[in-house]
Amino acid sequence: MKLMVLEPLGIEQEKLLDMVEKAVDGRMEVVAYDTRVEDVPTLIERSREADAVILSNFPYRREVMEHCPNLKYINVAFTGVDHVDLAYCRERGITVSNCAGYSTAAVADLVFGMVIALGRNLGTCDEVVRRGGTKNGLVGFELEGKKFGVVGLGAIGSRVAAIANAFGCEVYGYNRSPKTLPGVKQVDLDTLLSECDIVSLHVPATEETKGLMDAERIGRMKSNALLINTARGSVVDSQALADALNEGRIAGAGIDVFEMEPPVPEDHPLLRAKHVLATPHVAFATGQSMEKRAALVCENLRAWLAGSPIHVVC
Repeated sequence: MKLMVLEPLGIEQEKLLDMVEKAVDGRMEVVAYDTRVEDVPTLIERSREADAVILSNFPYRREVMEHCPNLKYINVAFTGVDHVDLAYCRERGITVSNCAGYSTAAVADLVFGMVIALGRNLGTCDEVVRRGGTKNGLVGFELEGKKFGVVGLGAIGSRVAAIANAFGCEVYGYNRSPKTLPGVKQVDLDTLLSECDIVSLHVPATEETKGLMDAERIGRMKSNALLINTARGSVVDSQALADALNEGRIAGAGIDVFEMEPPVPEDHPLLRAKHVLATPHVAFATGQSMEKRAALVCENLRAWLAGSPIHVVC
């Protein structure tokens, strides 16, 4: 059997290959590519002889997999799997696992980095001090006492809620299925949006969540509120959010995810909107999280080879 590691995974390539070789323990031939490519012809060429592949977050669709007659297993080194054609995998009986949990701490950290940067005007403060300015007009706000809304109370959302509690926030939570967490007031989504000073999104990309934050729901937010999206780009209507920001109907936004993977087009509405802190999909990316991810990939491999796959999404 052949295993194709289709891209680097954020740790030293030699170390990754050593970890993977130990996980397969001689049961598979391992080929590991040290470049990331996303074009269909190259992905077909790299995948066509594979019994199993490892990839992170580039699109992996039917037009690639239909050229891979031996493919039985896709090991996704990522939490979300909307970039993989799961419908085709079900048709073919291809098992798909993910690496949920590797980036929980990393994403939660960035949420509060964004909140503090926006709330204390850190970007503007840096510019002002470099040109000899003062704090005039740069008075920010404290997190203590703020109403902090968490939309989606999975592992990351739950950690964000716990950190918000530690900051002294009044924490509101919305989850599709009721979930009891200490220090979190469970409310419906409309109540959360209308009451909270900060709203942080932590839902997966599904048909149900596509456009969840549309013009109507953004319109329910307070004029002094911040919206943080480290979930998936499809969850937010970017044009509606840009309009609300430019018209002063909400105060600011921290955006790590867009409808596409970076590079984001220069004319994207959120890159031209007021009071946006944008990052290039880095919430998951820390040295520690990359190590955790590689370890999870290897756990997934061992379990699949043993006939009892784990972290199965399809």
